[in-house]
Amino acid sequence: MISPFFKRLLGAALAAAAMFHGPAFSADNRPLKVGVRGGVDEQIWEVVAQVAKKNGLAVEPVVITGTASPNEALNNGDLDANAFQHIPFLKDQIRQRGYKLVSVANTLISPIAFYSRKYKSLEALPQGAKVGIPNDPSNQTRALVVLRDHGLVTLRDGFDPYTGTATLADVTSNPRKLEFVESASVVLARSLPDVDAAAIVNSFAYQAGLIATRDGIAVEKKENNPYVNIIAVREADRNAPWVPELVRAYHSDEVRQFILSKYEGSVIPVF
Repeated sequence: MISPFFKRLLGAALAAAAMFHGPAFSADNRPLKVGVRGGVDEQIWEVVAQVAKKNGLAVEPVVITGTASPNEALNNGDLDANAFQHIPFLKDQIRQRGYKLVSVANTLISPIAFYSRKYKSLEALPQGAKVGIPNDPSNQTRALVVLRDHGLVTLRDGFDPYTGTATLADVTSNPRKLEFVESASVVLARSLPDVDAAAIVNSFAYQAGLIATRDGIAVEKKENNPYVNIIAVREADRNAPWVPELVRAYHSDEVRQFILSKYEGSVIPVF
């Protein structure tokens, strides 16, 4: 027979286990709400939720549509986490709006790549080649970093994509005298035959039937890349017991294999 003392001890242990390994990892026994955008992220998080459920964690992906801000919803406590952005975007939101949010894990990269109907590599571009690059700050920065990494341009001393953006004014050397054509990403995807090469963000490239890892003549690196997408939580939840379990579910082999097979290189897992 178990003594009353050991019954109380066992009861306390079971209560602690339920707190840290129950279906929601939360005091009110509700699922964790994770804000995502529709499409690719929504599909991936459905798989994440299935994996998490097997590990005793209830996750509810919440699709944020229109102009609603997943960061506002997270900061206000309407969400427990979100997964739709990269570090530079989060930092800009924190700077502008004072959000108390932090990144807790990398997820995937939706790579920007250069494409060409005329050349097989950036190194093959001739003197004076016409090169299309996006006209928005973050994607123009990404394009310029790819060109820098391939030795076609140099950028100003001290430039760091983790802390700032780069524009054509930051190009300090352009030995091939490339002619840059700035345009919206959707226009670049449609006008690829009109330039020698163009940097096209993944979403519009995919719509045009282009996949970065298959068709790109140069693809941005995923290593040490600030434009890798992340999972964000409130600062107050940084050390919550459910955070590593949520990350473990996303970083599972099931999710990795789903991304690789479903999207065929148009998005790339970084775990």
